[in-house]
Amino acid sequence: MAHIFSIPQNIVTGTDAVRMSMDLMRGYGKKVLIVTDKHMVSIGNVKLLTDELDKISIKYEIYPGINAEPTDIMIDEGVKTYTNSQCEFLIGIGGGSPIDAMKAIGAVVTNGGSIRDYQGKKIEHRLPPTVAIPTTAGTGSEATKVSIITNTKTGVKMLLSSARLMANLAVIDPVFTLTLPPAVTVSTGVDALTHAIEAYTSLKAFQMTDLYATSAIRKIFDNLYEVYKHGDNIQARREMAIAALEAGIAFSNASVTIVHGMSRPIGALFHVPHGDSNAMLLNVCLKFVQQGAQERLCDLAKAIGVYRPGMRITEGADAFVTATIALLRTLDVKTIQDFDVDQKVYFSQIQKMTQDALDSGSPANTRRTPSAGDIETLYKDLWVEGLYRAVI
Repeated sequence: MAHIFSIPQNIVTGTDAVRMSMDLMRGYGKKVLIVTDKHMVSIGNVKLLTDELDKISIKYEIYPGINAEPTDIMIDEGVKTYTNSQCEFLIGIGGGSPIDAMKAIGAVVTNGGSIRDYQGKKIEHRLPPTVAIPTTAGTGSEATKVSIITNTKTGVKMLLSSARLMANLAVIDPVFTLTLPPAVTVSTGVDALTHAIEAYTSLKAFQMTDLYATSAIRKIFDNLYEVYKHGDNIQARREMAIAALEAGIAFSNASVTIVHGMSRPIGALFHVPHGDSNAMLLNVCLKFVQQGAQERLCDLAKAIGVYRPGMRITEGADAFVTATIALLRTLDVKTIQDFDVDQKVYFSQIQKMTQDALDSGSPANTRRTPSAGDIETLYKDLWVEGLYRAVI
């Protein structure tokens, strides 16, 4: 069976990557729209970029209107800003949200209409040149052909997928991640771990995605706790930045599974950041996934060094699941209750969340196909897990 494997046209990695990337950006146009958020502006990350753009005389317009959950309204405003400012290419700088928003803006610029019309539809026309500069080590959006945008009319997080959404240039500079607080380091790092695990256990996985997924998982197990406790460790930050890139490449080509399918409705309805909802769901979904992915999880136990000679496949799978849950505990992953979600409201929305999760298509990639009843049970388990964590 043949597979298509897509990665960004160019990737620049390491310290000083932004400066080095200017030679490539010079060929994209004379004016750029910088899509970002207010925090990136206030802490100086955008200035690090614009200082380099000034040196090569590229003009820019800054659009800082993106938050943690980008919406169709934000995309509409970004398109207006791009058009009115007569920009020729786009840069997304920040976490996954500004980068996803940058892709969505580019799609509408050249394809027209509203981003609300794009779910499940083919993006016909090529985007303007796009540059992705992640400042977290987790979302992998710099290396994916997807964009997640909330439709404010339906309350659904739309999963847009097209090879045309792949960035022309990904700039991976670990210096940007040094300013991340521990909580964000965890949520983005576990997001990357979830991407890699789901890519490896997806029904759509193949040899190339397996290489990137296993490499990412090794790096995350070796470095995530270190950057959580010692955020100034530039070597560990570098490894996490590359791991996030690898995980992004893996899941962009192999797709994600049940965790992401269940995560998006939580984010859309309760405004839980994507990395946090993934992290809490990974904790409860792994046991469900395990029953259909024993051999794959045993492989991952070998990759991270918890497999012992003589273990049966089921024991190896158990070892990986146990190691993952132990890592999540040491990282103090947040619970659903930490976001002040009302219990009655949460339970009243379980059927809608379940249907939205199934409609996304992601759970169907799981090696153990979940029913609506299974997903409803897992949503309930998520609430119980949060209560349990509050007691211990």
